[in-house]
Amino acid sequence: MIEPEKKAATKAEIKFLSGPQSRLKDFRFALSVLFEFIKGFRALHFVGPCVTIFGSARFKDGHPYFEKTEELSAKIAQLGFTIMTGGGPGIMEAANKGAREAGGRSVGCNIVLPHEQQHNAYLDKWVNIKYFFVRKTLLLKYSYAFVVMPGGFGTLDEYFEALTLIQTKMINEFPIVIFDTAFHKELIAHIEVLKKEQTISPEDTNLFLVTDSVEEAVAYIQKNSIAKFNLRPEQPKRPFKWLFEKT
Repeated sequence: MIEPEKKAATKAEIKFLSGPQSRLKDFRFALSVLFEFIKGFRALHFVGPCVTIFGSARFKDGHPYFEKTEELSAKIAQLGFTIMTGGGPGIMEAANKGAREAGGRSVGCNIVLPHEQQHNAYLDKWVNIKYFFVRKTLLLKYSYAFVVMPGGFGTLDEYFEALTLIQTKMINEFPIVIFDTAFHKELIAHIEVLKKEQTISPEDTNLFLVTDSVEEAVAYIQKNSIAKFNLRPEQPKRPFKWLFEKT
């Protein structure tokens, strides 16, 4: 059975994207979006420098992609990063599990859907967000690197969003790792077509690493995130009690 809150959130977004509404309805929707951003900012303000891991919700524990994500996430967490995911099952759960079991911090930004996604059991902290575009912004905002594991439309959407923002210099040139060459070979081949047809610049393919090696991925993040941006362990931020903040 679909929970009323999830059904209402989905209907609101569908209606908003179906064309102009009354000025009052559009204004109310804008206020709802603002509230979702504020809720996300409050929840994630203290999470520390993150690495966001994208991937499918459909791979179960025991699948090779799940196990490799656990391994990679654990190694990244040991660098001192908080592992951030979309908070759900599959690759997201594997990433959060790897961080948790390595003694690192694990957070999630979960999407409210009428079906399918509940937050996984390996999160130290999470926030539930109604709108995909708000959630995607939060997944990008707090991270100094991005890892793209095998996934579907949502994973590719998140990957190309991050890549476009880096390419257009709307955010810093944080490292992106595309993991598993066999799964992504057609994607990489198409990116080469884009380069050949000059719809992207030749140097744009330097904005990401494609690899099957956990060690290479971790070294790439260490060099292009920690060393490049001179990251140091952060002093714990002090929450404002009058804002009812929590670390």
